[in-house]
Amino acid sequence: MLLAKGFEDPRSYLLNLSLKEPTMTATLLESLEAWFEPIEGSLTAFSGGVDSALVLYLSKRFLGQKGIGIIADSPSLKRADLEIAKRFCQQFEISLRIIQTDELDKAEYKSNPFNRCYYCKDTLYSMMRELHQSDYANFALLNGANVDDLGDFRPGHQAANEQNILTPLADCGLDKDDIRALAKHFELPVWDKPASPCLSSRIPYGQEVTKEKLTQIESAEIVLNNLGFPEVRVRHFGDLAKIESPVSEIERLQSLFQLIESSLKEIGYKKVEIDKEGLVSGKLNRAISSNG
Repeated sequence: MLLAKGFEDPRSYLLNLSLKEPTMTATLLESLEAWFEPIEGSLTAFSGGVDSALVLYLSKRFLGQKGIGIIADSPSLKRADLEIAKRFCQQFEISLRIIQTDELDKAEYKSNPFNRCYYCKDTLYSMMRELHQSDYANFALLNGANVDDLGDFRPGHQAANEQNILTPLADCGLDKDDIRALAKHFELPVWDKPASPCLSSRIPYGQEVTKEKLTQIESAEIVLNNLGFPEVRVRHFGDLAKIESPVSEIERLQSLFQLIESSLKEIGYKKVEIDKEGLVSGKLNRAISSNG
């Protein structure tokens, strides 16, 4: 269910899980097990989110210690998400390799074009490909793409296709409801984790991505998280911070606005606004259609 177009409310999946009959869960698992059967080992691009977490968990379930996670320790990744990923792998005894990506050093990424995500994913998948060639020659390279992703504007899919990254969830026909249901079935701690796109997605296309901006955005969102807003975006418009939250939380945001405004100004913003439309994942992508 959607709070606004393009945004998932994980809590709504509590209503949908009852619709997933045990036979459906068994069918999905049979399909996934068959998908993994010819795979000797795998490297999964892991972000700490539910989609890639399920792929990584299934890799460990079906491949044992040959199911390995790869996470990019990038300035665009929230520190909290990195810690979630580490704890997840510790809990399920999954090997995790942390790699340092350098996308901010690339002019193509830093200039923040509409296909910025392509350069990020191309960097990640290229480094995974290098690991594959040096240490894991017979392993498959995987990500968490699912059928609901296929209709979105996601330049990262191009990079995945170019690097021959495999997509077990999409191949087996799993959508976001299926993924949440299976993650809940296996009691994965991230099953209801809100979507957490990279911090660079808060910066309008065409405006340079810098480490300083990403740090400022992350700090602002931490303030809001600590005030009890786990599902929030702080869009970065230079000196202006525009806050997006689910519509149901806007009234509470307004009641705390004086405190929020003061805290965000301490971080470096000169002006703070609440977006009355509410949280819409990928809202800045509207600029693509308006220019296309």
